[in-house]
Amino acid sequence: MQNLVILAGNVGATPEVRTTQGGTKITNFSLATSRPKRDQDGKTMKDGEVRRVEDTEWHRITCFSGVGQTVAQYVEKGQKVMVRGRIHYTRWTDDQNIERYGVEIIADEVTFLSYGKNRQERQGAAQENEADDVPF
Repeated sequence: MQNLVILAGNVGATPEVRTTQGGTKITNFSLATSRPKRDQDGKTMKDGEVRRVEDTEWHRITCFSGVGQTVAQYVEKGQKVMVRGRIHYTRWTDDQNIERYGVEIIADEVTFLSYGKNRQERQGAAQENEADDVPF
């Protein structure tokens, strides 16, 4: 048996990096995935004539080591990524002695499906400048 998750979606915010007391760096980010909302007959619901209605779910993604370093360096809000990893459940008792539960995805791989907006803008500017550098 294997605990395997594959998610493709949009990054919800700039990844955050923290360091444990032992010196391990951990990178976290949120990932939004969507699927079409369906009516009782199983047909895709639409908002008016054109746009389909979607259910969006948010996932907490945690990355360690080189994967975390790469994500921290290159991933931006709004970027499309695919995450391959495993589900990890946690349980703890809060300050008011209430038992809490959480779930996160521990990422083994993060594949970039698009560039972040900053890189797209830089590449767009570079391409515009290249058109001016005609060698004749």
